[in-house]
Amino acid sequence: MSRYERRKAVPVRVGSITLGGGAKIAIQSMTNTDTHDMEATLRQTEALAEAGCDIVRITAPDTESVRTFTYLKEAGITVPLVADIHFNYEIAVAAADAGVDKIRINPGNIGSDDKVRAVVDACKRNGTPIRIGVNSGSLERHILERHGSPTPEALAESALYHASLLERFDFHDIVLSVKASSVPDMIAANRILAERCEYPLHLGVTEAGGGTSALVKSSIGIGTLLSEGIGDTVRVSLTDDPVREAEAAREILRSLRLGENMGMDIVSCPTCGRTKIGLIPMVEEFKLRARAEGLDKLNIKVALMGCAVNGPGEAREADVGIAGGNGEGLVFRRGVTVRKVREDRLIDELIREIYAIKDEGQK
Repeated sequence: MSRYERRKAVPVRVGSITLGGGAKIAIQSMTNTDTHDMEATLRQTEALAEAGCDIVRITAPDTESVRTFTYLKEAGITVPLVADIHFNYEIAVAAADAGVDKIRINPGNIGSDDKVRAVVDACKRNGTPIRIGVNSGSLERHILERHGSPTPEALAESALYHASLLERFDFHDIVLSVKASSVPDMIAANRILAERCEYPLHLGVTEAGGGTSALVKSSIGIGTLLSEGIGDTVRVSLTDDPVREAEAAREILRSLRLGENMGMDIVSCPTCGRTKIGLIPMVEEFKLRARAEGLDKLNIKVALMGCAVNGPGEAREADVGIAGGNGEGLVFRRGVTVRKVREDRLIDELIREIYAIKDEGQK
């Protein structure tokens, strides 16, 4: 499969979003509030939608918690909601009947065929798809014994085994997710699934941790597969505010030039001995101001460069940018200098130029 040639997955409808079938790659995250706290869950769901989440997953630990999904819908939440369920088929049935947009459950963990059939029947009558989620800690004993450890082959086999339990009851509205904390294993397992089935694939590196290492792991794992055309929806798992997950996922998609309306693409040089302006704090100031003023949602490329060498020359493809000098700098558009200004005015003038671009686009 060539670079960026999307794997052909069967389309699965999740609320207003389609996974697979050539649809855009959807960004997901998961709330970390107590689901029983309806207001807190509502606020975080709204924040995730604002941050760019296309789908929001919420844990459903008991049947009482299913009331929160109804509450969110009645409060005006339009982003598709996924009920994350483990072991208890009654919660899955209740969630499907409550109108959630997808449920996450492993059929092999909920008991007898009758229980699996009850979940399938509830999902069929409500048009609710099922996401199967497999990781190294959830492998069935017979699969683990055959492979000896949670190998990529074992992970993929487990996902297909769970899918077969639904297929027996003629249910095919399925999304598969195979995650591992090992980036090479996660990549290999999803490559296997991509060859062996046509279900949409949910990508993520599980238990990635926090900070730089987690972002690197997720970027490599998710980014590698997306660059091979594999993957229909992604979640960047971080030990952090879930909003950071959505932001990181957007950056991965933006870096690969995948998706639409991904917002502002900011490029800046790493600085070197030629840099005569305080570029590092300038970049941070610009990001904060762009976000505060809502400019970060504009689909434009902005360059902040430290000197004339890396200014209009290397960043000529940017819609707008600045390049520093010695106590002063240039503002440019598409590589053409607009004006020269003092260093302390560079960010103000850059913001001013972005507003001009915004106004031009609205005419």
